[in-house]
Amino acid sequence: MLPEGRSIQKSRDLLKGAIDIHIHAGPHLTTSPRSVTPVEAATQARDAGMRAIVYMDVFQMSNGTAQIVNEVVPDFITYGGINLNTVFGGINPRAVRTSLTYADGAKYVAFGTHSSHWMASREGHYIDGVFKEFHTIDEKFKREELGRSIKIPVDEAPTPEIVEILEMVAAHPDIYLITGHVSAPEAVRIVELGREYGIKKMVASSTVFKIATMDQLAHMAELGCLIEYTLAAYGHSSGTRKTDYYAEIKYASDYIPNNFPKTSIKTVAAHINELGAENCIIATDYGVYTLAPPVEGLREFIALLLDLGLTEEQIRTVVQRNPAELLGL
Repeated sequence: MLPEGRSIQKSRDLLKGAIDIHIHAGPHLTTSPRSVTPVEAATQARDAGMRAIVYMDVFQMSNGTAQIVNEVVPDFITYGGINLNTVFGGINPRAVRTSLTYADGAKYVAFGTHSSHWMASREGHYIDGVFKEFHTIDEKFKREELGRSIKIPVDEAPTPEIVEILEMVAAHPDIYLITGHVSAPEAVRIVELGREYGIKKMVASSTVFKIATMDQLAHMAELGCLIEYTLAAYGHSSGTRKTDYYAEIKYASDYIPNNFPKTSIKTVAAHINELGAENCIIATDYGVYTLAPPVEGLREFIALLLDLGLTEEQIRTVVQRNPAELLGL
């Protein structure tokens, strides 16, 4: 049953003070345009009464973008960080060290998106009706992408490079660690290592909740990690290729077959209720040119969760309080 008092104004009101920690504004590959520039994203968020946004970028340190935007968009604050994709050589402590003092400094360090071993090893094309992973049919992809991809040792000690990165993040308590698009066991391992090395702020990427068990999610939450849920996977362009991650169009993956349980917005609401809003965070992952601008995406997400029975207090926790604490606001 839908809650009483549904109104678009209520969702707009809950945008006031909200923070979106996952926005992909331009620039991007010419084959994969964005719906907003960084300045447009910040201006629209400010005008909607939001408190801050965080730029994600798979190709560069987005804290440089954030510094420029903060200089030209008054009365608003933006942040950026580094995603350790193959453009940075994968698990590269030098890239992380550079990001800490580049521009306003990285606000987050993420263990990759499509450049994680989990993703790169599974991407591919259907050929004559059979799914073939790129690394099995393309030697260059196997060498340059899979070979440089991020892989987290689950049953053995972390590599010296991973340890160095964890130590750097721990030494900067204003920075948060993001698991990246890794497998569920790898995400759990990253969070356990983060806790071991003294990292106070961690986020399990929005891809993780779709492949992790509730026990794994609860375990990460108990270790102080926020579980991220984003709207992009459930937008009206689902089933189409929304974003390219490689300059080569031939590496645009077809839908990857899997046996994971199907998730939806209802899953998000159920998880927030089960895990507790204090352990969850919502964002859009918007900026894709086939979707609405990020501000409208966040309003839609709020409205959908309200319709699924989440209280205004729960909404404020996952879209205002938790991200504010993550950013130290």
